[in-house]
Amino acid sequence: MSVTNHLPLTELVGGTFTVFAVLILLSPFFRRWANFHENTLSAMKTALYLSLVPLFVLIVHGADNTTKTSTSFPWFDTFCSSFTFWTTFDLYQIVFLPVALFVAGSILHFSTWYMHTDPKMRMFSAHLLIFLLAMILLISAGNLTLLFTGWQGVGIMSFLLIGWYSSRAEAATAALMAVIYNRVGDITFMAAFAWLIKFGGSSNLDYLFSHGVPTAIVIYFMVGAASKSAQFMFHPWLISAMEGPTPVSALLHSSTMVVAGVFLLLRLHPLLSNNPLALTICLCLGALTSTFAAWSATVQSDVKKIIALSTSSQLGLMMVAIGINLPNLAFFHMCTHAFFKAMLFLCSGVIIHNLKDVQDIRHMGGLLKSLPVTSACMTLGSLALMGTPYLIAFYSKDAIIEAATNSYVNSTALLFTLVATSFSALYSLRMIYSTLLRQPRTTEPVHIFEEPQAVKTPLLRLALGTIIGGPILFWILFPSFPKEATLPELFKWAALLITLTSFFVGLLVAWWYHWSRPPEDDSPYKDFDPALMERPIHRKVSDVVLDSAWEITAFGVEHAFWKRMGLDKLPSAQLRPIKILHMTHKGLIQLYLAMFFITLNEICAFLYVLS
Repeated sequence: MSVTNHLPLTELVGGTFTVFAVLILLSPFFRRWANFHENTLSAMKTALYLSLVPLFVLIVHGADNTTKTSTSFPWFDTFCSSFTFWTTFDLYQIVFLPVALFVAGSILHFSTWYMHTDPKMRMFSAHLLIFLLAMILLISAGNLTLLFTGWQGVGIMSFLLIGWYSSRAEAATAALMAVIYNRVGDITFMAAFAWLIKFGGSSNLDYLFSHGVPTAIVIYFMVGAASKSAQFMFHPWLISAMEGPTPVSALLHSSTMVVAGVFLLLRLHPLLSNNPLALTICLCLGALTSTFAAWSATVQSDVKKIIALSTSSQLGLMMVAIGINLPNLAFFHMCTHAFFKAMLFLCSGVIIHNLKDVQDIRHMGGLLKSLPVTSACMTLGSLALMGTPYLIAFYSKDAIIEAATNSYVNSTALLFTLVATSFSALYSLRMIYSTLLRQPRTTEPVHIFEEPQAVKTPLLRLALGTIIGGPILFWILFPSFPKEATLPELFKWAALLITLTSFFVGLLVAWWYHWSRPPEDDSPYKDFDPALMERPIHRKVSDVVLDSAWEITAFGVEHAFWKRMGLDKLPSAQLRPIKILHMTHKGLIQLYLAMFFITLNEICAFLYVLS
């Protein structure tokens, strides 16, 4: 093991306590299997307390004084390049680790109630724990070798957890779709990784930053990040992933799988910062994703898919922050997003469970009194998602929009970002109005449901983080940020004015339109689903690709191979022997006996010569 440069106190404490936290998280696998879920809860709580120690040291020393420190573990040397595991303990790792442990612990606690009837409850807890460990490995990676290991780990675990109810065809299809869509990004990631190993000789991030890489390699990494973080044209797998259990959706969308792509770009941002093409692609792709997903959420009726589309929209906003060359703002929004998004998914799980697995918001309503804690937390999470002042997302979301407005950026991308902000207020209000207010519209009887403690505790914990987490994270990440407003008032109020306008427009639509009425038919699904785009992506593209592959294989490669090997002459060369053989088939037994006699004599003569 070797350590680069002199270890500052913050990174030394961060590395030490991270190792202890990982060992604590691994301890349930070496204890009694019968108490695995309880041991996992205890281990996650202890690991959270350990991760707060380096965070406290970071606060004392200040984020501005934090430098990246790497520790290497040599694996093997191929003489032309070396494979080494490099761990990094920097600002991103130290801040995100307690956030991930806090959110994952709340989700695991919620699973105690939600999954208590599942016969494989302990196996489910083990899968969630491995999922979290793979994400910790990814955020602690200091080179592409270890980062790719964590990258594949979260991908494999997401496949297993999305298809948890594998006996259902929809769940198995959703898991397979997640693998296929992410495999596109994995292929580009592996291609870029192989190129760097062959021509660069090292996968160390510091080495890459000092030597630079071609723009094509940077774009390959961006494609990998786009597929993992469900950007435009890669988003259908994220919507279909709602077939998994609700705790899986909460963990996958808040602090593990979908933020892995954004975190990859944060790690590789020095490669993007001086590349205008890469930054422009990030900006435009993020703005398009944010707007399209937000618009799709306004016409979606499945409560979990609405929240999933809001995740895709917020991931697009993080890409916008990277595109305007402000990675710390993207990381800030990634941390704030984890709290309220996990809370929204857990609230949706309580509602779906109480309504006997009804997920269509057009069949809901009037749940405010029957689910008081869930209703309060869902309203709080939706308000935070809108960017309501002084809730957690206000600090990061408003900062990204202000920075984009005050930067030299593509005007269309800026307009799309503002439109996405407007739509976020629309679909959030629609979800609150349709699920919690007015009269019940479900065919199932709704009873007064007192949430058990296993439901209240994680929801209230996440609600507390949603209320007080914004200023704390802002103070940790930007200790020297100017406290006075330095922007023109029109720019400063733009995001809030757009959100308020959209909120009141949505309220008028709710009063005068059909939000409060049940659907005309009993089908819980729409005939046209713009979020999935199944026909153009899953049918047309597949047909064109497969037909083209068949044409190339059958008529291109095969014909070229026959010409190259001279096998095209083989049919004509066989014609004369076939004609001679054909002459012997006359149907005469005398001819057959003569041929048999001649052949037998030739064999005997041949054996005599050999002897």
